[in-house]
Amino acid sequence: MTPDNPIYAAAVWIIPLIIAIVFHEVAHGLMARALGDPTAAQLNRLSFNPFRHVDPIGTVVLPLGLALAKAPVFGWAKPVPVDHRRLRNPRWGMVAVALAGPGMNFALAAVAAIAIGVTFGQMEAPPQGVAGFVLANLVNFLLINIFLAVFNLLPIPPFDGGHVVQGILPRPLAAQWAKLARFGFPLIIILLVVVPMIWPSASIVAQLVGPPADWLVRQYLALAQVFA
Repeated sequence: MTPDNPIYAAAVWIIPLIIAIVFHEVAHGLMARALGDPTAAQLNRLSFNPFRHVDPIGTVVLPLGLALAKAPVFGWAKPVPVDHRRLRNPRWGMVAVALAGPGMNFALAAVAAIAIGVTFGQMEAPPQGVAGFVLANLVNFLLINIFLAVFNLLPIPPFDGGHVVQGILPRPLAAQWAKLARFGFPLIIILLVVVPMIWPSASIVAQLVGPPADWLVRQYLALAQVFA
């Protein structure tokens, strides 16, 4: 199977995406449990079994379509349930829970960079066959984790960055901000799809996510070189 095969192209994106998303969600639940809320554990959502987290559209259909279209690949899983009322400090606990997901993605990107450096850093030519498939997955795993982390830190609901904003706002403003969460999915569609179609220069991905993600990719690739 060659890199130009559609199945190959989909696999080298969807496999790392599912792993990145599952670890992201489990990190939320682990942080919540550490801070007093065992809801995710009680519902058996702290499992790394992807079938417990897969959202048919966000984890399979959308990423597959984007991969086949050679567009930037992203997606989502079923959110791990967190009950902020059970946290020892609900306000700041939710900030920590929100940051745990992107934090996990940054850590996984570092693991991918080190693995690339250690395993493939001394190769003079791109590997073929199984080794090429593994390298493609590692590179995409690095890219996806960085993109997911930066993307989720956007300060709008329902992203993790939106929860961080809610946690640091004064309580009256935080209550009003929280009401935006009910419009989360339509808001995402408007901001990520409709607005760029009307004003291409206003693309959130291109303007807000792309530059920091590109900078971080360069830093992680430099880390890979350290271990080469």
